[in-house]
Amino acid sequence: MKKFDDNKNIKTYKDSKIINRLFRYLKPVLGYFILALFLTALVVVVDLVPAYLEGQIIGLLGNEEVAKDEKLKSALILAIAYLLIIIITAIINYFNTMMLHKSGQRIILNMRKDVFTHIEGLAIAQINETPVGKLVTRVTSDINTINELFTNVIVNLIRYALTIIFVVCMMLYISPRLTLYVCIIAPILVVMYSVFKYLSRKQYRKVRGCVSNVNAFLSENISGMKITQIFNQEEKKLAEFKEKNNELKKNSIKEILIFGVFRPAIYVLYVITQIIVLYNGYNLVRSKKLELSLYVSFYRYIDSFFNPIQQLADQFNMLQSAFASAERVFEILDTEPRILDTDDSIELESFEGKIEFDHVWFAYNDENWILRDVTFTVNPKETAAFVGATGAGKTTILALIVRNYEIQKGEIRIDGINVNKIKIECLRKHIGQMLQDVFLFSGSIKSNITLREESFKDEEIVEACKYVNADKFVDRLDGGLDYQVLERGVNFSSGQRQLLSFARTIIHKPNIMILDEATANIDTETEVLIQDSLEKMRNIGTMLIVAHRLSTVQHADKIIVLHKGKIMEIGNHQELLAQKGLYYNLYELQYKHLEK
Repeated sequence: MKKFDDNKNIKTYKDSKIINRLFRYLKPVLGYFILALFLTALVVVVDLVPAYLEGQIIGLLGNEEVAKDEKLKSALILAIAYLLIIIITAIINYFNTMMLHKSGQRIILNMRKDVFTHIEGLAIAQINETPVGKLVTRVTSDINTINELFTNVIVNLIRYALTIIFVVCMMLYISPRLTLYVCIIAPILVVMYSVFKYLSRKQYRKVRGCVSNVNAFLSENISGMKITQIFNQEEKKLAEFKEKNNELKKNSIKEILIFGVFRPAIYVLYVITQIIVLYNGYNLVRSKKLELSLYVSFYRYIDSFFNPIQQLADQFNMLQSAFASAERVFEILDTEPRILDTDDSIELESFEGKIEFDHVWFAYNDENWILRDVTFTVNPKETAAFVGATGAGKTTILALIVRNYEIQKGEIRIDGINVNKIKIECLRKHIGQMLQDVFLFSGSIKSNITLREESFKDEEIVEACKYVNADKFVDRLDGGLDYQVLERGVNFSSGQRQLLSFARTIIHKPNIMILDEATANIDTETEVLIQDSLEKMRNIGTMLIVAHRLSTVQHADKIIVLHKGKIMEIGNHQELLAQKGLYYNLYELQYKHLEK
């Protein structure tokens, strides 16, 4: 079974493929981006002028043939021009930055939406295979890193590359001979960049993997902190966290080391080039082959040549980080959902509620069968209960009906139609599910019942709460339906959360209802309310119940007894007791337990 988030085997992509896929997100804002590139090129050209003006000012002030007043006047004009160029550059940079960041945010908005939508479409099994923290890292941290690529890296790479090209042109104009000395280092730079690219990308992948592991660990252990404290496991968990944190630190230091070697190497080349230009330039000026003003400008252009190269190192560092993050994001987007609609899938207005299992075999892994040749029929409006020991396959049956998983053999039909031929959205829309572990979102009671669907009126919400007896506690809360639910509904009891899940199901008017251990871990008073709710809901449509408490299922029209994935008995409560088989034994065990 493939896990798309295995950090030890992250899928790698060629640079060209990453660039092509990122370009798809750039297309909607390509016009703004091209304009930003044009402004960047304009800034590069304008930035070359101050160095030339500095040389002219120094040459002018050092020229003894020009009168003092004329010197000052000309120098003042050049200084004003220098100031105007700086102001113009600042204005262009402002508009350029605003366009880039607005475009970048739009790109990242679309990318996050695509990733989240894709995650929503994955099968439950695929999501369960992945720690939540790792998925969160993909959607937040990794995409934030990609954001830097669009808002800074690409434009700066182009800016610094253009700067180098234009500077070389200016240097050739001033002195081809000195320019040759500067360009001798080009082959050395190419070799250094190649080595740096290979080592940095490899290390960035490791760092992003470590960040993902730390986030996954934090997400899991903060959620499970209560268990950690109950069993006094704080020191053990701290040791585990230190191990993952140290791994992140170790790989981050290696990443810094690679970059720390590369940039000083560039600086060494810069110093060597300065010495060569100083020596040879001095001889050219002394022999009258080069004017002092042009020599000063050339010397300033050495800074303008090497500074972009050093900045390119920074941008290249960020580029490798962005590409490593892009690989992780694209790995999610390239993960095919295991459960998809077929081309001939249909959409139904509603279900009558007939459910048929026809020789169904199912295994989560390989041929470790959970269900073995299961066949049964539940007629419309019937209430069917599934009982049996833990691991018998009860919950699995309910999960297969809504296609959380795909069966290996047999066929499951609703109203005579194979569930594989019904659109997944339609299938789940008409089936209401009430599970043992009720999940409530942060927000109000109202938003949790309606799931933020605006079409429901307040009267409908109130009626749904009354129908399932949730009004008994909602009316006592400050604010009623507007009462705020904390994360995971921790400010409600298990029974209250279950009643809210009933109301959430009822208001969406399902034709088939599924209750998976919905009465487990409920106090006696709340169980009375839930039992009353269940009796009312039996009139709505077909109801499927999984329960260990046999008292919950005694009034079911049909009780299906499972054992090790096989159906052993089918009948109502009285019929099964009369058979004195497996159901009778289960009933006797629970009854004697209650007697004691």
